[in-house]
Amino acid sequence: TAICCRDDIMIYLIQKGMDKSLSFKTMESVRKGKGLQPEMKEAMKEAQVPDWYIDSCLKIKYMFPKAHAAAYVMMAWRIAWFKVYYPAAFYAAWFSIRAKAFSYEDMCQGEAHLHQVMEDFRNRKDELTNTEALELQDMRLVEEMYERGIEFMPLDLFRAKARSFQVIDGKIMPSLQSIDGMGPIAAIAIEEAVKGGTFLSRDEFREKTKCPQAVMDKLTEIGLLSELPQSNQISIFDL
Repeated sequence: TAICCRDDIMIYLIQKGMDKSLSFKTMESVRKGKGLQPEMKEAMKEAQVPDWYIDSCLKIKYMFPKAHAAAYVMMAWRIAWFKVYYPAAFYAAWFSIRAKAFSYEDMCQGEAHLHQVMEDFRNRKDELTNTEALELQDMRLVEEMYERGIEFMPLDLFRAKARSFQVIDGKIMPSLQSIDGMGPIAAIAIEEAVKGGTFLSRDEFREKTKCPQAVMDKLTEIGLLSELPQSNQISIFDL
């Protein structure tokens, strides 16, 4: 026999002839990591439970019930299935939900750029900030994604979502929040504002989105506002 989940303990002890109530209490004590009370250990010896089984019960710190364990296994299989057969959807979902410090600037500029950033992080691994350490964890999955032939699409203000990564034409569109310094409020404001159509200038964009200057500077820096003039006023040099 083997102890695979908490149910196994109670069932096995009952089969050995122990009192059902005491078998249940023994299971509960073991699965909570509390070990065995003297009366439990004595009853197990009287039922001729092997010493290795008793020693195992004394070492266990926590155990799932069978249904809980089965649910975890089923979920693992489902996740693995999507990762194998629908990789783009898998990575998009993972980056949307599980990524801790995703950076558009560091991770979405191609595989070569990603490797440069990762090499820099590894060279100063003992000096990384907490955010950089989390970012390096995210980079490892991005690296895996690139190795499987999946690419990111350049951000498009009129198609990107605030928080969710999307699969578009087989590529992954990053979220607005993946931009360094882009908070959830600004990202949501941009997603809502673009529903009203295009913008004539950066001033109009800022007025409608209420983005702070730091966000405007970042959007300009990465080229998302490069096609917009600063204001709606027409210069004679543009005629």
